Amino acid sequence: MYTSKSRCAKLVVSALVLAAVVDGIAGPVLAANPAPATALVVHGGAGTIIKGQMTPELEEQYRAKLSAALLAGQAILQAGGSSLDSVVAVLKILEDSPLFNAGKGAVFTADGSNEMDAAIMDGATGKAGAVAFVTQVKNPITAARAVMDHTEHVMLAGAGADSFAVAQGLELAEPEYFYTDRRWDQLQKAREEDNAAKTGNMSQDTPRPYLGTVGALALDQQGRLAAATSTGGMTNKRFGRIGDTPIIGAGTWADPKCAVSATGHGEYFIRFAVASDICARARYLDISVEAAAETVIHEVLPAAGGTGGVITLDDQGQISMPFNTEGMYRGFIHGDGDPAILIYK
Repeated sequence: MYTSKSRCAKLVVSALVLAAVVDGIAGPVLAANPAPATALVVHGGAGTIIKGQMTPELEEQYRAKLSAALLAGQAILQAGGSSLDSVVAVLKILEDSPLFNAGKGAVFTADGSNEMDAAIMDGATGKAGAVAFVTQVKNPITAARAVMDHTEHVMLAGAGADSFAVAQGLELAEPEYFYTDRRWDQLQKAREEDNAAKTGNMSQDTPRPYLGTVGALALDQQGRLAAATSTGGMTNKRFGRIGDTPIIGAGTWADPKCAVSATGHGEYFIRFAVASDICARARYLDISVEAAAETVIHEVLPAAGGTGGVITLDDQGQISMPFNTEGMYRGFIHGDGDPAILIYK
């Protein structure tokens, strides 16, 4: 039998529970999701994505490809597959599309070639693999996975990485496969801008929209996190430049509690070890991964002049996708739900 005091206490508890539920409904959509059995988040690059310059047809192509990638990864997770297999499946679809700066859509270097980077990390074991400036691997993320699975190393680069891919029997592609008119035209424009800057007709600080990356994070039914990132680098890059994508801790990171994939001006992400720093901040400061990511992307990077964004995923399936540019191709899917795709702020 309840006393009046115990009944009062019960009513107070009920009111607090109701308030929490209402607060969750009213709060940010991403934070309100209950922890799902599986989760998957993807990005297709951040930068100058101006809505007024995006045709409805092109926007639909981006949304459709990101959705297809998420659904492919979801199918693996729902079947009990690993987070590692899921992120590789997601990135292969994006690497096969000319829409994104990775694989088929890779940008051109200053000498008119394509040099691609990729990395993958297993949050459960801490194992990682990466390749830098590969030139003939159709899907660079498969080469990164092979480095992780079949060598004692973390990163292979250049001709050695290409030779390793051949020895592993990975699918290769001729240089013509990576050619697209869109990326070639971007190279010509970048060259013109460089010449203008040298003659004093354009500021050296003019922003370059010729960046891009693809990345994916997954949480599988066993609670294991994985991160993967792939890129064609920076248009008109010289001297074998390597960005943050294949550098574990800079553009790619996964541990038992947190996973991150980055996109943007790679030099800044390297200098501040952005991917691992976000997870470390969350752990050491006892804050959410989302809060840590917001601080790094909106405070730490801008203070140094860095631009870009990240996607994050924690072991409870909570995601965040902060960026400090005009837009970032991004999306997520929880459990057996439908894909959610976003582009602009």
